[in-house]
Amino acid sequence: MSDIPVVDRVDTAVFTVPTDAPEADGTLNWDSTTLVLATVDCGGATGLGYTYAPAAAARVIDDLLADAVTGSPALDVPRMNEDMHRAVRNAGLPGVAAQAIAAVDIALWDCKARLLDLPLVRLLGAARDDVPVYGSGGFTTYDDDQQERQLRGWVQEDGIPRVKIKIAESWGRREERDRQRVAQARAVIGDTTELYVDANGGYGAKQALRVSGALADEGVTWFEEPVSSDHLITLAAIRDQAPLEVTAGEYGYTLPYFDHMLAAGAVDCLQADVTRCGGITVWLRAAALAQARGIDISGHCAPHAHAHAAAAVPNLRHLEWFHDHVRIERILFDGVLAPDRGTITPGADGTPGLGLTLNTKRAQPYRVA
Repeated sequence: MSDIPVVDRVDTAVFTVPTDAPEADGTLNWDSTTLVLATVDCGGATGLGYTYAPAAAARVIDDLLADAVTGSPALDVPRMNEDMHRAVRNAGLPGVAAQAIAAVDIALWDCKARLLDLPLVRLLGAARDDVPVYGSGGFTTYDDDQQERQLRGWVQEDGIPRVKIKIAESWGRREERDRQRVAQARAVIGDTTELYVDANGGYGAKQALRVSGALADEGVTWFEEPVSSDHLITLAAIRDQAPLEVTAGEYGYTLPYFDHMLAAGAVDCLQADVTRCGGITVWLRAAALAQARGIDISGHCAPHAHAHAAAAVPNLRHLEWFHDHVRIERILFDGVLAPDRGTITPGADGTPGLGLTLNTKRAQPYRVA
C-alpha cells in the first residue's frame, strides 16, 4: 500500500469569459460565463477538472472538499467521491456543492488516468469509438442573420447533422417569434438535418402542448424542457401527449433525482451534466439507471468534460456541442477536439487522461480568482 500515490493537494482557479454576443434563452440572459477549475496533484501527476458555476464553487472546494480527499489513495476515486458528498452534508448538496464535487471528481479521474498513462476512455473502458455531437446555441437574442450563420457553420463547415436552438422567448410570451425562428432554422439546415429545440422550462403545460404540434410540423424531434423539470408529473403528461421526444435532466444534482425522473416516465432521453451531478462517478451511474429502463442518455454542455465518459456508456445518444462552452474550452485548454462528420473521438491520439492542459497564457486574461 505504501507505494500507491495519494492526493497531495487540491487547488482552484476561476475564469470568467465574456460572450461573443448578447445571449439569452427562454428564462435567462447573460453576457459572460464562469468556469471553476480544480487541479489535483497525485504522486507527480496533475489532473484537471472543471465546472461551469459561480466562483463560490471554488470556495466550497477550498473549504470543504480539499481536506476530504487529500491523503487518500489516488486510484480510489469512488471512495473520494463518497467522502466529498459526506463533507457537504451540512452545506447542502444540490447546486453549488454538487458542482464543486463534480470539478474535483473529474480532476481525480483525469489524475488517475495520467498516473496509469492511459486516455481516460481506456481506463473506463470504451463502449464506442466515436461520440455523436449536436450543435447547440441559437439564442433568442440572435437576429435571423446570426442564427443562420451559426447553423450553417455547424452543418456545412463542421458537418454536424443535428442542431438545437432556444425557444420560449421571454417565458413563452413571444410564441409567434418562436415559431418563425424554428421555421427559419428548418429552411437553413434543410430536410436531412435533425432539428431540436430547448424551451428551458419557459412554457406552461397547455402552451407547451400547443407549440409541440407546430414543432412537429417543422420536423422537430427533440423538445427539451417544455416545462420546468421541477414538475415531473407535468413533464410526464406532456411526454405522453406530445408528438416528439421530450427530454430533460440537466438540473439533476443528485442520483436520486435522476431515479425520480425516470420512475415518473418524464423523459424519452435523460440529460445529465457531468459538471453538475457530482462528476464522472455519478454521471456513469445515471447512465446505468437510464439503461436499466431502456432510456438513452445525452451529455449536457461542457463537451470536453463529458467526452471520455460518454464514450464509455452503451446507451449514449449524443453530446451537446454548446457554443459558449466550446468557445471557452478552446480558449482555456490545449488538446481540445474537433467534430468530424458529427462525431468526436476522445483518446484517439493516446494522450493520457482527458487530454487537456490549461493554456496559462491564453487563460490568464480571464482569471478572476
